[in-house]
Amino acid sequence: MNDNQHCPACGALNQCSLADPRSATHACWCYGVTIDPAVLQALPAELRDKACLCPRCAAVEEQLKTASGSNHPAQF
Repeated sequence: MNDNQHCPACGALNQCSLADPRSATHACWCYGVTIDPAVLQALPAELRDKACLCPRCAAVEEQLKTASGSNHPAQF
């Protein structure tokens, strides 16, 4: 699947607020985390810079939990 609302790595919804017209005025979850450049480089070149990864594929779920201030996964 190759659209801006799905993760290019796994095809799941990427939860990008900028890709959804209903929430496009809100910052994306990815603005508050650090994604390891190696994760992005692992994507095939033709999939890079096309759509956001989902939090799982971006390997930032723990960062999102910490940012939300709870032991529960962040809700999107």
